[in-house]
Amino acid sequence: MAAIEIRDLQWGYAKGGQHIEVLSGINLDLSPGEVVALLGQSGSGKSSLLNLMAGIEPLQGGDILVKGQSLAAMGEQQRSLFRRSQVGFVYQFFNLIPTLTAAENIELVLELNGETRQSAHDRARQQLRELGLEDKAQVFPDVLSGGEQQRVAIGRALVHRPPLILADEPTGNLDANSGRIVLQRLLQQTREQQACLIIVTHSQAVAAQADRILTLTEGQLQESQGELAW
Repeated sequence: MAAIEIRDLQWGYAKGGQHIEVLSGINLDLSPGEVVALLGQSGSGKSSLLNLMAGIEPLQGGDILVKGQSLAAMGEQQRSLFRRSQVGFVYQFFNLIPTLTAAENIELVLELNGETRQSAHDRARQQLRELGLEDKAQVFPDVLSGGEQQRVAIGRALVHRPPLILADEPTGNLDANSGRIVLQRLLQQTREQQACLIIVTHSQAVAAQADRILTLTEGQLQESQGELAW
């Protein structure tokens, strides 16, 4: 049974008085624990698709259902609450809050979702232990290496156990060794939590770790063997 369903998704933008269609009739089902790599040239709409799935952008046509919840039926405030509880987003440039420690960056997500401070404290430290960062709990992001920052960002994305994980070039700003560690942790925790993960990547090595590889071309998703990466 699909945990995530995309049905006839359409999206575009206005330019020079014309409507430029970026996504045209996208359909996709994702099962719990499934990892999908999303490839495509720059400007093909990969980030737009992630933003639509996260509820950042409103839908223009079609629907996205996350465990039966329809994004098409949601207003802006409902999408914001949906994104807070149902989505984990991992960014290429980490996007950690610089004035919060590693633990506090993770705790904040839990507190926003109604956890008590003590529960958030305990769960954040458990997440850091699982990521091999227990000794970095009280460290601020600017003291952490790039790989450590990205592991904290993964912890922040996964700690509230969302059914949908979206990762936009999560290893693109890391050296090869740090990238391997980050990818391994992301895949392991996603599968353990039976979430659905979509990774936007330009790397064949990253794509090879996914259960499926999809390429976004001219507004359409196509199954790929990963022989092309941009």
